[in-house]
Amino acid sequence: MVLGALWLLAGLLAARQAAAVLRLPPDERLTDLETWIGEQGVLHVGGSLYDGDAFTGTPFSGLVLKPLTRAAEQSLGVAWTFGTLLLVVVLGLVAARALPGPVSRRTALVAAPLAICLLTLSLPVRNTFTLGQTSIIPVLLVVLTVLPRTSGRQAGVLIGVAAALQPALLLFGVVLWLLGRRRSAALAGATFAACTALAWVAMPHDSASYWVHHLGGAGLGEPADSLANQSLHGLLLRIGLEGPVELALLAVLAVAVAVVGLRRAVRYARDGQLLLAAAITGCVALAVSPTSWQYQQLWILLAVVGRVGRRAADRLVWPVLVVLVMTLSRTALLPDLKIAGHIGYNAPLLAALAAACLVPFVSRTSPQWDSPEPTPVQEPHRGRFAWVPLLRFVRRPLSRPNLLLELMFIRVGYFAYSWIRAHAPDERGVAEGHGHQVLSIESFLHIDIEHWFNLLVADTPWLRDGMNWYYSTFHFLIPLSLLGWLYLRRPATYRWARTPLAFATLLALVGFWLYPLAPPRLMGLGYVDTAHGPQDLDNPDFGALTKLSNQYAAMPSLHVGWSLWCGVVIALVAPYLWMKILGMLYPLLTVAVIVGTANHYVLDAVGGAAVVAAGFGLQYVLLGVGRKPAEEANGSVAAMLSAGARGVRERARALVRGPRAGEPGETSQVAEVPHQKEAAEPADASR
Repeated sequence: MVLGALWLLAGLLAARQAAAVLRLPPDERLTDLETWIGEQGVLHVGGSLYDGDAFTGTPFSGLVLKPLTRAAEQSLGVAWTFGTLLLVVVLGLVAARALPGPVSRRTALVAAPLAICLLTLSLPVRNTFTLGQTSIIPVLLVVLTVLPRTSGRQAGVLIGVAAALQPALLLFGVVLWLLGRRRSAALAGATFAACTALAWVAMPHDSASYWVHHLGGAGLGEPADSLANQSLHGLLLRIGLEGPVELALLAVLAVAVAVVGLRRAVRYARDGQLLLAAAITGCVALAVSPTSWQYQQLWILLAVVGRVGRRAADRLVWPVLVVLVMTLSRTALLPDLKIAGHIGYNAPLLAALAAACLVPFVSRTSPQWDSPEPTPVQEPHRGRFAWVPLLRFVRRPLSRPNLLLELMFIRVGYFAYSWIRAHAPDERGVAEGHGHQVLSIESFLHIDIEHWFNLLVADTPWLRDGMNWYYSTFHFLIPLSLLGWLYLRRPATYRWARTPLAFATLLALVGFWLYPLAPPRLMGLGYVDTAHGPQDLDNPDFGALTKLSNQYAAMPSLHVGWSLWCGVVIALVAPYLWMKILGMLYPLLTVAVIVGTANHYVLDAVGGAAVVAAGFGLQYVLLGVGRKPAEEANGSVAAMLSAGARGVRERARALVRGPRAGEPGETSQVAEVPHQKEAAEPADASR
């Protein structure tokens, strides 16, 4: 079933990508393909390929790919799009076939559809589809060389042709030479020289422009210091270096990266991880090349096959990081801060450098290759209610999760939350109609206190200022601080507590989408927006405020939901009664603040409490935790084991020295019963 679902997902993603390109107007799709089939493209231009600096390929690519572009021209890009899709599928199948063995049968089955899904979602492939580039061809040619049945002669020819399309891929010939495959390396160089010479004979002026005037393509396309150029040269230019200083530093860095990266590639190739060695070499080529555009960055994604970490809990960090860098935009990866922004802008290059020079991939000869340190887990607690269908196969991890992985999931989760919240339906008429529904229900229940309380807050300066500060500050500060404290001091409780918070947030997003609701301050009924001031309801955008978030995502109130989650967790883990009381006062104060500032109705608070209760309920169904979470992780288990061992030692000493004066004697049977009991308790606790 899982295998079928993965293949279905791969097919849907591929179809969606093709449809996203083909439904664009002809003048907006395959924009780089215009450099081939447009009025001034390769097929029609009378002068040099590089007169307009739009074409960035080698003269050889301009020579041999014209038949493909003619097919694209005749079918308005349909054949080109489906041809590119076929290349992606073939690349996924080859990459899955080239995984370092031995692999389990389950891994072998799911590898191909999973690889196709990741390739289709990746930014380089999406960029290739949109622009009409041919960058998948050289990657596929090189990856074909790592298949078991590819001969040395075939490998040399394939790498030579790939290098003729992208000259930096000549580094694969260097790797062949270092591996002792001298004939294959020489054949790769000869093939590259022959293809380049053929293009020089057919197009001497273009070849001279590319290899002499532009020094291997440098200066073609976008400016070298643009964010699209993810190479060391582009990075140095972006930080302000230029001229001889930049070139000298670039030479030093390029040599260092090439030496370290290629040595690592050779080591992993000899270890039997040929696909990883190819990915590392490709990452080196990206870093040292004068220009490395987004459609050339597939090598980074292929580095996902490397295994990193001695613990099973750490094995996901590297592949998740690579997938996020290769599939998400900069704003999704990191918050829009100055320092984080620089990292986000150069994330592909940093990932390539990490794969090439830094990440300590596990060797196949290491005992940790197939047997990483397992994560301690606990079986689900027996439920209090027999009618609750507990999912017994879900076990509760007890160790502290990997911090980097947690931060990545939190960041991406919050980005997804913000995106969905901002794109939820925001029709003014529908949202105001729902607002009148809520007010009618509250009037029927005699809880419509929003208007009275809002005017009271607006007329009391100290109360108004305090609530405005509370509303804008505590919503993120308290939950994040509590999560950080739990992670450091109570790791098992952290795992237990984050699950209902995630469920509650997901359920709230469903509410935002299905029930857009205008808050009281946007109803035009005399409410005072104490935080933002009066809004111009005749302006459909309500000023600049709607640029921040969807103003109609009011039901349920996550201010109340998150604060109630904090209150419940604090009440469970706080050691003192006064702390528990403060924890439970926090959601009550939040309810007063959201109503007093006219940001929510009372029923919004009820909705926030409902999604949190549902979150804890779903967590109970998964893990069966129906009581205060206990720290069964490393420290507690170790203490219990130590206590058990201490009890055994004390009884052993008593047996050796015999009974003291005045002490009753013990038979061996009596002494053995507690010994068995003590030995059984730690084993039961560890389970």
